[in-house]
Amino acid sequence: MPAPTPTPTPAPAPAPDPVSGAEPYGYGLRLCAWDAESDADVEAWFRGRGDPDFRRWNTPLALDASREGARESLRQRAESDAAGVSAAFRVTDAESGVTLGHVGLNTIDTFMRRAVVGYWVLPEARGRRVATRALDLAARWAFTELGMHRLELDHVVGHAASCRIAELCGFPYEGTLRGASFAEGRHDAFRDAHLHARLAIDPAPGGM
Repeated sequence: MPAPTPTPTPAPAPAPDPVSGAEPYGYGLRLCAWDAESDADVEAWFRGRGDPDFRRWNTPLALDASREGARESLRQRAESDAAGVSAAFRVTDAESGVTLGHVGLNTIDTFMRRAVVGYWVLPEARGRRVATRALDLAARWAFTELGMHRLELDHVVGHAASCRIAELCGFPYEGTLRGASFAEGRHDAFRDAHLHARLAIDPAPGGM
């Protein structure tokens, strides 16, 4: 009897590369611009940066004590984005458009082709790998659209969840930065941070 014809193995789905000239998307997410004039965007920004877990590990220069403060923070972000020194994205569910969190590039250095990346996720969106997937989308966009060579990510020592997200997203640990982050809720004291980085020439992470 002739040997049975083997069933072809389906090819793995291609990585969701960002589309040139469009909002980065993939993994069921879409990265959109924040709108400082949108009350819904302001509310999401205010809740995200006011969340106790965010405040435990992050002390931004502006603490956004009110919704109007959050709106002004978003306006300043938009000015920074327009100047080309940052790129802020609202992380949304690709189907519903619901805001899930934030991912952005800061201190973009076009000469050295280097930037610092940061992110946060709203409490109700945690546990769904939103941060990991949004971080990978933003990294791919930075490498392809901005021509970045190196993306750096740092988090306070002891923040195990951020360490795990960085590793899963292809940002290996590179060392400890002494006194590189503000202490919790203070601008007059400091704490150490772990440094992670991903290069454009590094292999893309799998298992997203």
